[in-house]
Amino acid sequence: MTQRRFDEFAPVQRFQSALAISPDGRHVVFSSNASGQSNLWRQEIGGTIATQLTRFTDRAVRDVAWSPDGAKLVFTADHDGNEFHQLFVVDADGGEPRALTDAPQVQHHLATIEPFSHDGRFVLYAGNDRERTCQDVLILDLETGDVQRIVAAEGLHFPIGFSPDQRHVGVTRLNSNTDAVVLLVEPGVTDPAHPSVLTPHDGDVKNDPAPWAPDGDAIYVITDQDRDFTGLAEIPVAGGAIRWVERPPWDVEQAVVSADGSTLAWTVNEDGYSRVHARDLRTGDDIPIPSIPGGTIAALRVSSHGGVLAFLLARAAQPTEVVAVDIATGVVHVLTDSTPPALREVIAVEPELIRFLTHDGRDIPAFLYRPDGDGPFPVLLSIHGGPEAQERPSYMYGGFYQYLLAQGVGVLAPNVRGSTGYGSAYQKLIHHDWGGDELRDFEHAVKYLHTLSWVDPNHIAVFGGSFGGFAALSCVSRLPKLWAAGVSLVGPSNLVTFVKAVPPTWLRLMAKWVGDAETERDFLLERSPVTYADDIVAPLFVIQGANDPRVVKAESDQIVERLRARGVDVRYDVYEDEGHGFTKRANEIKALGDAADFLVSHLKG
Repeated sequence: MTQRRFDEFAPVQRFQSALAISPDGRHVVFSSNASGQSNLWRQEIGGTIATQLTRFTDRAVRDVAWSPDGAKLVFTADHDGNEFHQLFVVDADGGEPRALTDAPQVQHHLATIEPFSHDGRFVLYAGNDRERTCQDVLILDLETGDVQRIVAAEGLHFPIGFSPDQRHVGVTRLNSNTDAVVLLVEPGVTDPAHPSVLTPHDGDVKNDPAPWAPDGDAIYVITDQDRDFTGLAEIPVAGGAIRWVERPPWDVEQAVVSADGSTLAWTVNEDGYSRVHARDLRTGDDIPIPSIPGGTIAALRVSSHGGVLAFLLARAAQPTEVVAVDIATGVVHVLTDSTPPALREVIAVEPELIRFLTHDGRDIPAFLYRPDGDGPFPVLLSIHGGPEAQERPSYMYGGFYQYLLAQGVGVLAPNVRGSTGYGSAYQKLIHHDWGGDELRDFEHAVKYLHTLSWVDPNHIAVFGGSFGGFAALSCVSRLPKLWAAGVSLVGPSNLVTFVKAVPPTWLRLMAKWVGDAETERDFLLERSPVTYADDIVAPLFVIQGANDPRVVKAESDQIVERLRARGVDVRYDVYEDEGHGFTKRANEIKALGDAADFLVSHLKG
């Protein structure tokens, strides 16, 4: 069998979660790294050729919105992964972007559902320019350049969008990953320090943003009020009880409404797989959706007249693509082709959705990828980030899994406690327990692997990024006998220093989420991998972005310095022009390819 390089499994392009449909429903714009850096591209629905609109070499386009008249695009971009997103505007046909903000140490975010006012004059966004630890809501007048601050209060605020009559603005205040309130603001009338609360509640209730109802009398919300999974509901603006629209036995993930008010569409996360639903709001009838390959759907959008849905579709055995669905004809257009050379000759492996029993009797869901053949095969335990996120059936880490599988290395990717997609109670189990019970879940994942006849129990490695990097470090330091190798990508090693160095807007969340660095120092150190650095015996590879604002470089420095002082085999690669992950295609391919080859060498060498 031909031995293939990692870059042959890397997609031709990768996408940011930035997507918009033109008002006439004929084109989409998206952010792709086909040029080597994440830039804006425009493509006709049904066409095959995309036109590059921006030509950044050191900025990554993170989000985009199309003006109602179709003439321009507003987008955000940061510099070398530093996450200080600035606002830009560019003609819809391309040209030189014009900066709308110039505050290099400020984070800006476009409104989560619809940044433009319905007349296209105003742009709704958030920023932490007033107070670094707070995120306010602002309105920019594109004609005059004037900025109005409509929310200036304690907390982390994200605008949703303007009401249909442009009189009100919906806002979400995020208290934690499992608790948020929806606010109502009347610009020029509401006291910016005291916006009205539409979703008062005791305890934790998720209220994730969704669009305004077409008549403006209500805002849709994705909420777990009085239930464990999130459903789709309406909140009356005038007050009163919420009105449920859909309450599936799984999480509703995202919802969109067409500008003409005709079409509501939403997705449901069923055991990791996304299912699309739509409804005609004029008749109340459900709209048939053509069959879409099983995978994960992100950046769901609907055209102004409700006839077209567009989204990013990720699948386990195929890279993410931009997809558009013509609702009337049922035609599914796969607009991009990111297939790497290897997948034109190699049959990619689909995962098996399994569950294993952990220490306290819980069933832990996981995706298991088995190489072709009888074995025994070494296996990688891959731990997702977040931790309040979810392993999904997608072409993970730009071909990382499929490359390992082609080398005869299996992959087990669990959704341990703290993961999303399995109810709020399950998600909350990680709160104030990093390095706690979830570590025993990883131990039981290894025990499960030991029961499989095709697994080589002496050659199991661990890998993860962000929280997954922390978990990988916890595994090799606190369960040292289980591993043949480990890889940590931008993972915290010291929870005391980690909670102090996160972005300013996160600081208010850390005590509840992880712990208080001042009052719980001993507790956090007891859960920190660096405390157990002397117990690490497995070869380790640490990868870090120098500009990472979430997990600063000092987190990786600490664990590496401790290991090198002991003479432990540790490789440390720092990318000077990256942050929390990768914005440059060449860097991503090199880092993940090096990590994959490191694992293969220690699992099969």
